[in-house]
Amino acid sequence: MNSVELKDLKCASCSGVTSKLTQEEINKNLDLLNNWEINEEGKMIFKKYIFKNFKKSLEFANSIGVIADEEGHHPDLSIGFTYCLVMIHTHAIKDLSLNDFILASKIDRITI
Repeated sequence: MNSVELKDLKCASCSGVTSKLTQEEINKNLDLLNNWEINEEGKMIFKKYIFKNFKKSLEFANSIGVIADEEGHHPDLSIGFTYCLVMIHTHAIKDLSLNDFILASKIDRITI
């Protein structure tokens, strides 16, 4: 990306014709994130955040919900006693789009 960072972009409305990223674009955007991984199928990015207790995990998940609603792009979450696993892909195309990386960069900025 030029001088614009992912966190400064806004998720675009998705549909079944939303552009899927190429492997090169996925790798480039993954390098811009903080320790996110890609699943084996290459169609989802994920990150596990660790917390001291369930209350912090839940607060984090609720903060993600606010951002997801603002962006109109929603991740899948798994919450446990000391963790929140965030899994992101573009549901409309069952693959990765730029929106996934924009949302991930915004989630990384949450402080709990």
